[in-house]
Amino acid sequence: MITTPPVRRRLVGQALRRYRENLGYTLEDAGRVLGCDRSKICRIETGQRGIRDKELRLLLAEYGLSEEQQTSLAGIADPRRAHAWCAKYASVLPDAGQDYLLLEASASRISLYEAQRVHPLLQTPEYARALAEAERGLADDDALDKAVAATLSRQKAILGERKPDIRVIIGEAALCQEVGGPRVMEGQLGLLAGVSGIISVQILPFSSGAHAAADVGSLSILQFPEAPGLGVVHLGGAGGGVCLERQADLATYTRVFEQLAVSALGPAQSALMLRGRTAA
Repeated sequence: MITTPPVRRRLVGQALRRYRENLGYTLEDAGRVLGCDRSKICRIETGQRGIRDKELRLLLAEYGLSEEQQTSLAGIADPRRAHAWCAKYASVLPDAGQDYLLLEASASRISLYEAQRVHPLLQTPEYARALAEAERGLADDDALDKAVAATLSRQKAILGERKPDIRVIIGEAALCQEVGGPRVMEGQLGLLAGVSGIISVQILPFSSGAHAAADVGSLSILQFPEAPGLGVVHLGGAGGGVCLERQADLATYTRVFEQLAVSALGPAQSALMLRGRTAA
């Protein structure tokens, strides 16, 4: 059975191919750097096999990348990330979603859009549990508890231990959907209003009318500024969604996100709207 390589390996492989081709190097040239044949380089660049840290740094140094850029790409390529926080919660996380979560832990810039819910990185425990209870695949209380714990662990890994640049756009529909009831929503909206000075939170109001992401329900963009041109797009879905790593996809959805940001209320106006709803 042919399986699709993990997006982590595909992303690294495509970056290596781009760096190599920009210098005019052939597969044979790259092979000489590592002391291997062209087929190994080809498999690395297509994501069919991983690459050891030492080999990766040898290639990147040959391609002229800085130490900072090498470290950024090595963090993505490191197979030990399979033992990151999400490994503990594999039973309640979709396989496709775990592939994305491993990359999220390395991103320096995270752009998020949610049309009908609050993104997991900003959910209260009560809101997260209400969503978990609506998930038919979680059979018992233990699974529900584990799903909520997974959300909180994700928040700690991204917001507590690291400081990536995070921009969030939330559709007004998410503020109106009473997940867990009025009391849960009051706490959730209060949290969103409270973090607005730390994280850029924008509300896309109903009054904005037609917008660039009318056919997109959930969009995440991960970027790695230390490695220009490197990034991944994640489109949410019931089965864990799908990751897109082509530069053309990254450019398209980055443009969509920026257009959304223009249509949405600014962070200060959004905070006022959120405080107004919690006071209502």
